[in-house]
Amino acid sequence: MTNELSNRIFHDEAKARQWLEAALWPAGPICGHCGVVGQATALETRPGWYQCNACRAQFSVTVGTLFERSHIPLNKWLMVAFLLCSSKKGISAHQIHRMIGVSYKSTWFMMHRLREAMRDGHFPGPLGGDGKTVEADETFVGGKEKNKHARKRMTIGKTNYHGGKEPVLSLVERQGSVRSFHVPAVNSHNLREVLVAQIDRKSYLMTDAYTAYTMVGREFAKHETVSHEAGEYVRGEAHTNTVEGYFSILKRGITGVYHHVSQQHLKRYLAEFDFRYNERSRLGVSDAERAAKALKGIVGKRLTYRRTGERAARQ
Repeated sequence: MTNELSNRIFHDEAKARQWLEAALWPAGPICGHCGVVGQATALETRPGWYQCNACRAQFSVTVGTLFERSHIPLNKWLMVAFLLCSSKKGISAHQIHRMIGVSYKSTWFMMHRLREAMRDGHFPGPLGGDGKTVEADETFVGGKEKNKHARKRMTIGKTNYHGGKEPVLSLVERQGSVRSFHVPAVNSHNLREVLVAQIDRKSYLMTDAYTAYTMVGREFAKHETVSHEAGEYVRGEAHTNTVEGYFSILKRGITGVYHHVSQQHLKRYLAEFDFRYNERSRLGVSDAERAAKALKGIVGKRLTYRRTGERAARQ
């Protein structure tokens, strides 16, 4: 990683901008206002900016992206993206803010913007297919009630079996990708809603023996279960070891690196862990390639402090 971080795009803003232009504009400058490709004139008095010959508006490579109107140098954005994508279990905002010399608040916001870039556009179709196997399982994210501050503990009237933790449902195609979802509650209605939308009906579905999977399992080519309560974990091809292995990475990252993940932003942290798993080294993706793929997701999105802190909770 040391050699990677010595790359000039992480230390020279002009080089960083040239790299991002090459990555996002392979066919020439794309107007961030009207979308016209290759019909722009570079502005000599404003390096990195262009004027569209169609709509006459001025734009740069960051216009119409998550980086728009950011006062943080572009080379630091690329460095944060690389660090976030190359750390298997994540990297804290405190650690990055010390490394790049940007305030903690700004670093925290930068990381949420990058997680937002990882969220959409990477899943062209449903998981699985004819002859393929998809595992589904749920877990709960959150600290123990006894370790929380007194005012954050759930009252007796609100306490549920999982002590206020947030439910997460993950689907993993064997030898393929994972998709994780923050669901309101673990019940047959919520599970079915995700499973039928995200998994090809021709797939083989593997779950544990939780009864909520029974009815929806009949809608797939085959549904097999293993009973963990009975000490059964593998029966031929029937197991959920792949998705449980993913949960081990997720839990170690959240517990050991981030320590606390709010309900409001959980979906973004799930996107981060899903993205790194789906672009993992075992599939032949290098750290630099992973970061480059993540940065392609910045186009067409805007995320402000207000949306991160308030409106994002309602999306």
